[in-house]
Amino acid sequence: MMKTDTGYEKRYYFGIDIGGTSVKAAVFDESDNTVGTYEFATDKEDNGSHILNDVADFVSSWMNENGADASVIGGIGIGVPGAVLDDGTVNGCVNLGWGVVNVKAELERLTGIRTVAGNDANVAALGEYAGYYAGLSSFFFVTLGTGVGGGLIMNGRPVCGINGAAAEIGHLPIVTDEDRMCTCGKKGCLEQAASATGIVHEALKRLNSASDSSAAVSSLQKYDKDALTAKDVFDEAKAGDIVAGSVIDRAAEYLGRGIACVACAVNPECIVIGGGMAAAGEYFLDKVRASYRANVFYPMKDTPIVKAELGNDAGVYGAAHLVMPSSNNERK
Repeated sequence: MMKTDTGYEKRYYFGIDIGGTSVKAAVFDESDNTVGTYEFATDKEDNGSHILNDVADFVSSWMNENGADASVIGGIGIGVPGAVLDDGTVNGCVNLGWGVVNVKAELERLTGIRTVAGNDANVAALGEYAGYYAGLSSFFFVTLGTGVGGGLIMNGRPVCGINGAAAEIGHLPIVTDEDRMCTCGKKGCLEQAASATGIVHEALKRLNSASDSSAAVSSLQKYDKDALTAKDVFDEAKAGDIVAGSVIDRAAEYLGRGIACVACAVNPECIVIGGGMAAAGEYFLDKVRASYRANVFYPMKDTPIVKAELGNDAGVYGAAHLVMPSSNNERK
């Protein structure tokens, strides 16, 4: 058994963040210290049916390697890219190939360890809040990556909504110049403009536009069109490319409007931007802030919009806090 210097058994908590490409994991002790961080590929074969087995195998391997048994594991917290109901059921997750899956029940069956599941954006919001913003009464987290997600913390607790789909800012229907269908089956969703996927799509559309005279001389023309990334577009925009700059301006404009909608609804004390695109830093955030202030109801115009502190660690940290006894993580 794993003991502290005083002879008492020490408890450990798993934080699991399931993404479309990889599963990130971390183990924390009861003092909130990181014991180890890990990552392995997300196996989406057979409609993602192997994913939870892989998570259970990881937990079992860690316990065996560290001489631990289930009695010293305080719980498994897990974030998944889908709406999660109170009982731990995910009602479909396109990115993983899942239909209806009760993540909590299945992991508890596989491991014998108490499990709590949550939406990945809500879980990341909880992690960022617990790590850096616990003194605030309200907090809204936006995650920018392949899509656009959101998480709302009120009075220290994640607000999940009746169907587990609260704060899904990426599906605000506010994009007026987009004819593509979103993955949700609708048109005009925020993530069609403000996600990494949306940025790449818009850049390619402009490069292929015969009516855009700047497209032919754009520095984006040097890239393999099948391998173009949002980072490439950001890099060229920062270097002064007109086409890239206009694409980023569009993304920031719509994101600012979307955040303004959230602010008008819940009036959070702070808005935090995370996810891979947050790496663009103040160059992008300044544009988002300008759009936000131009569109928000005036009492909220000075709400701080800042970059996330935990980066890619927010998901695993927040997931662990779903099961830590000191965490006030009840759903609202």
